[in-house]
Amino acid sequence: MSKRDVNYNKTNKLEKVVVEPPEANSEFLLGLPVGAIMNCADNTGAKNLYVIAVQGIRGRLNRLPAAGVGDVVAATVKKGKPELRKKVHPAVVVRQRKPYRRKDGVFIYFEDNAGVIVNNKGEMKGSAVTGPVAKECADLWPRIASNSSSIA
Repeated sequence: MSKRDVNYNKTNKLEKVVVEPPEANSEFLLGLPVGAIMNCADNTGAKNLYVIAVQGIRGRLNRLPAAGVGDVVAATVKKGKPELRKKVHPAVVVRQRKPYRRKDGVFIYFEDNAGVIVNNKGEMKGSAVTGPVAKECADLWPRIASNSSSIA
């Protein structure tokens, strides 16, 4: 465990901190608000993921926190293996239907909203990703990129 993974509070007790990707998606349009259901694009046994929170969102009154491609969300499994259901899992959004603009001017969107379940270190729980993964997500999450079949 490195120094940047650990926080010291006033009483000098250690707290575990979830490590976020290097840069947040401030320039992307956010297409998955809290309450969205997205497909699970890995082989963990989960069919879909229900977004209950978005990591790193400060918030504004009456605005739902929303996630975009590459963002970390807290999600629950609504359909899938019983051992995955009724628990909160961190997940990374790999595809979104809402069009967003890349630096070269191209607008890109996908057929569905999808995410993969990860652990606190950012490693995938499954071993394969079905369907394409957005290039922005692959740049932020190399472990997800190495397990994906195609990067779009």
